[in-house]
Amino acid sequence: MSSHHFVKEQQEPALLILDTKGFSYETIAPLLEWSPTVLVAQEEVLTVISWGLKIDLILAQMDFQKENYHLLEEQYPVKFLGVDNDEFLENGLQYLIATKHSAVNIIGFNHQQVFSLEEKLAFLDLVIWDAPMRYFPVKNGVFKKWFSSATLQLHAPEGTFIEVQEDSESQIHRITYATFVEVEEGTTILKSDKIFWVGEFVMEV
Repeated sequence: MSSHHFVKEQQEPALLILDTKGFSYETIAPLLEWSPTVLVAQEEVLTVISWGLKIDLILAQMDFQKENYHLLEEQYPVKFLGVDNDEFLENGLQYLIATKHSAVNIIGFNHQQVFSLEEKLAFLDLVIWDAPMRYFPVKNGVFKKWFSSATLQLHAPEGTFIEVQEDSESQIHRITYATFVEVEEGTTILKSDKIFWVGEFVMEV
């Protein structure tokens, strides 16, 4: 199956780059395998260009567009997507929903604010990259995955209960600020009656 098929059907997760602080090209490169749609906030454009990435849309305020009109030619066929009031994330997500994308990796978003995104989960699968971790939502109450031994962050509103099952053992965690759990190699099952987010380390700290 070709990458063209994935792009045409908008099945490959888009890449929305808001902030590159703490990230390198090597971190981002695996997300580019199937030539996803790449959206970049105006402040990160030069960094992303220096990485050699092809940008599809620059999320930009009017002043930036006027001052950097040359980018439309130099980075053809890049386009500007107008942004008002620093709403880079909101405008980017609205564009992806309108163009029938099904998923997006968001680079450089504060995981403490993910709860504000949960209304978008009906339209998009979201993965949040907040160096050095990435966070994904568990929407249906149960998550099951094989891990090599790992440290996970369970992220949900304070007071949320999440059950962690490993082999035949089960523990209930009441979420407080920065709740981390250690899981051994094997299959881990996480359960809650509410939406929660799981954070994994994706780079050394």
